[in-house]
Amino acid sequence: MNYKNIIFAAAMSLMLTSCGLYKKYEQKVETPADAFGTTLISEASTSGESLAQISWREFFPDPKLQALIEQALANNTELNSARIAIEQSEASLKTAKLAYLPSLYFSPQGTLSKFDNNPWSKSYNLPLQLSWDIDVFGSLTNKKRAAKAVLLQTQMYEEAVRSNLVSTMAQQYYMLQLLDRQMDILMQTDSLWKASLETQKSLFENGKSYSTAVNQLESSYINVRTQIVDIQRSIRSTENAICKLLCITPQHIERTHWGAVADYHSAAEGQRMFDLQLLKLGVPAQMLENRPDIRMVNYAMEEAFYNTQTARSAFFPSITLSGTLGWTNSGGGAIVNPGGLLLNAVGQLTQPIFSRGMLKANLKISKLEEQDLQKRYVQTVIDAGNEVNEAMADCFAAREKHDYYHRQVEVLHEAYLGTHELMDNGKANYLEVLTAQESLLSAQLSEASNLYNGAQAVIALYIALGGGTK
Repeated sequence: MNYKNIIFAAAMSLMLTSCGLYKKYEQKVETPADAFGTTLISEASTSGESLAQISWREFFPDPKLQALIEQALANNTELNSARIAIEQSEASLKTAKLAYLPSLYFSPQGTLSKFDNNPWSKSYNLPLQLSWDIDVFGSLTNKKRAAKAVLLQTQMYEEAVRSNLVSTMAQQYYMLQLLDRQMDILMQTDSLWKASLETQKSLFENGKSYSTAVNQLESSYINVRTQIVDIQRSIRSTENAICKLLCITPQHIERTHWGAVADYHSAAEGQRMFDLQLLKLGVPAQMLENRPDIRMVNYAMEEAFYNTQTARSAFFPSITLSGTLGWTNSGGGAIVNPGGLLLNAVGQLTQPIFSRGMLKANLKISKLEEQDLQKRYVQTVIDAGNEVNEAMADCFAAREKHDYYHRQVEVLHEAYLGTHELMDNGKANYLEVLTAQESLLSAQLSEASNLYNGAQAVIALYIALGGGTK
């Protein structure tokens, strides 16, 4: 075998070895089949439309909430930063795609030189220089694919920020409505208890009651007044939190009244949060594909895969073609006028022999990063399933407690009216009335809080399944 056959055999061996460097990424990491939990799967339907497929405009029908979400999506600083990151990644991907093309430079040069008493010599060079990296072993291809995976990650991050922003805005908005509802309850209670206090004071002045009764009722009345102050402060704090999301200075936030829209806490409209059709789930593997964080980790695994391929390609030769086309008056050692055309072409092959272990280290680091991301992907799926399970459990709990709270308010309201009537007829004392009043107020506030908790649970489920990105 002569040296030509040896070179040909070596070249073919390199080409066959490098074929795997062009292989495309395939997601092969196995995830738990019961990511939602076996108990939850048995309670929820495995068919029907995915909750996450509903756009947030359909999911939140309140027009004032929709306007706030639109404003937040347009102005929020974190979301705008995510959009800028996408543009940066797009620019990097464009650069990676253009790397296949040759680079061309124009670098004119002029020289003045003088030796001893000889006259000045003037030389010039007007070259166009070309350099072209040939992607024989997939280095440029893998870098381009990695850049695309980075772009997809930034897009998923933008979706995650968008989804979180929609969720946070809705939560704060519903909190405002809850506080307004609690304020209404407290103001009604304030009016009733004030009347009771005035009655007891009148009875005391006429010698038909004791100062103890007046003091006890006044103490309870003052407690209601302090709760009103606390609610007012909470309303201001919640409005300020919404203003931060909107990137505006603190101001009043317009909102609809509790139950005015067929929403998740609207008892008058059938309580969408208690509709089991709304809480249908599908197969975990399919449902969780909607989540931006899971897709983002998947694209991170893809980037790591191509980075490993790039690290492998570094062991193979790099081929560069370069050339020069120009006009010069410096031809070798002589300077002539006028100048002439200069042509130059060079082919270069560089094969790494010894790089102080850097190539092996880079390959090992890339492989370890792949392994780490694979484990993170599985953990992200498990965390996502846990979030869905928790949200569903909260939905069912709020649904189950709603009837109890509603009935409790009815019973305590009847008890309060009856006790008050007995006290007016001298058949019950003020302590019984006081207890009935405080129990009724507590039950009313708890009922409102439970409706709010149910709405929050449905929102959490919606986001946990990947909703809010459309």
